[in-house]
Amino acid sequence: MSAVRAGTVAAVDLGATSGRVMHARVGANTLELTEAARFPNGPVRVQEGGREALHWDVTGLYAQVLDGLRAVADADPGLRSVGVDAWAVDYGLLSAGRLLGEPYHYRDERTAAGVELVHARVAPEELYREGGLQFLPFNSLYQLAVDQESGALEAADGFLLVPDLITYWLSGQAVAERTNASTTGLLTAAGAWNDPLIERLGLRRSLFPSLVDAGAVVGSLLPSLGLPFAGSGPAVTAVGSHDTASAVVAVPMDASRAAYISCGTWGLVGVELEGRVVSDAGRAANFTNEGGVDGRVRYLHNVMGLWLLSESIREWQRRGLPVTLESLLAEAAALPRPADLFDADDPRFMAPGDLPSRIADWFAERGLRAPVSPAGMVRVIVESLAEAFAASVRAASELSGIPVETVHIVGGGARNALLCQATADRVGVPVLAGPVEATALGNALVQARAVGLVSGDLETLRALVARNYAPVRYEPARVAVR
Repeated sequence: MSAVRAGTVAAVDLGATSGRVMHARVGANTLELTEAARFPNGPVRVQEGGREALHWDVTGLYAQVLDGLRAVADADPGLRSVGVDAWAVDYGLLSAGRLLGEPYHYRDERTAAGVELVHARVAPEELYREGGLQFLPFNSLYQLAVDQESGALEAADGFLLVPDLITYWLSGQAVAERTNASTTGLLTAAGAWNDPLIERLGLRRSLFPSLVDAGAVVGSLLPSLGLPFAGSGPAVTAVGSHDTASAVVAVPMDASRAAYISCGTWGLVGVELEGRVVSDAGRAANFTNEGGVDGRVRYLHNVMGLWLLSESIREWQRRGLPVTLESLLAEAAALPRPADLFDADDPRFMAPGDLPSRIADWFAERGLRAPVSPAGMVRVIVESLAEAFAASVRAASELSGIPVETVHIVGGGARNALLCQATADRVGVPVLAGPVEATALGNALVQARAVGLVSGDLETLRALVARNYAPVRYEPARVAVR
């Protein structure tokens, strides 16, 4: 990495439960994050055609992003770049540059109909060979099939995934960054729009914008936004716009012998590869091949993640119980390890609502006794998540041929000591936890490299992370837990 004077960038990181704008100072030996703004995010429930539909308040998120960038500008008018990452699959439809409506939330029940519509035209096996994606009922192509059937696409002339939509509003440039576009199910193995598949699904190719790679400078922050940055203003840079793609950039790992778990609302469990694995065994295990920065492949499986804890806490609080995650984790750590676990990937746990009752029902259907106290339920959630993580790590290793000697947990789950230790015990290898803000760090590093503040490959960028953010190490139990 060349000795370039440190400079600053802003990482806009939008998660499924919260968003943040981070002010990052980056140089050859410098990697510092300061939080400029943090704000909640979640589904908006509206009545729609006789049912309750879930949408994202993406225009509200955009307003929060602008407030965060104003805070950055007040502190640092010489900012070099802004980059946006967010969750995958959800999108906005546009007509003549105007958003036609707030994007649907991937947990909205409408997606089930899209699965039947798509599979009637293209078999699941063929979809996997073409796109390499695991089956998730909310993948973009299923959502688009519903929009096509309902007529919602008739007025649209543009399709932008959520981070690309925010980038468009900041820069005036409509593009599709490749790591997130890979989650649509509509890209070829070479990373181009799959024109024959788009045609077979009855979609218009003109909806989909030009593809760019992470690290491309898309444009400049629009002067009309009125943000008080110096000169012509910061660049707007495409980063790994799928938040997991950015997070993996900042995993301080040796990818030839490690697995990662990007643990937030979802737990993304996998390995980094140079090429795709589209075997029948991989499809049966529901492993996905998603685009990574610098052409790498994120070969991973989605596990339900910290959603199980956060939604359970919300339910107990709705019932009037004075509980917090921190207090319940402390109580849960003092309890014995449960003998029985539940399947953390069961689709019944996808929708918002009373998760503790659904988990109790899962146990009752099998003649098993569910925990009765919130702390007991938290302990069984943590152990069930850890077992799901361990199973996915083992599968990733077997399917890819990567010998997993360590597991790196990044994101919010890195703060959860009980989960990190349980994962180490169940995988049987050390777990290295941190950095917590891996997504924002990866976002910032790709920007910094694009504008010349640092140089080098992913391994060089990860070495910078390791020098500045030492992980917490969890050794596995001497007797393996299964």
